[in-house]
Amino acid sequence: MLWTIIVILFILWLLGFLGPRYSTGFPRVGGIIHILIVIAVILLILRLLQAI
Repeated sequence: MLWTIIVILFILWLLGFLGPRYSTGFPRVGGIIHILIVIAVILLILRLLQAI
């Protein structure tokens, strides 16, 4: 379940980061992109620490 959330957050981050380059109609979300990737990285680190 946690891996699914991490993957979804990463995909949303990629869409937000690369979307405006390929489509001018894609909304610019600015700081939300960075918040998504930080949340995904924190979740990934927590998941890896639990596996040890």
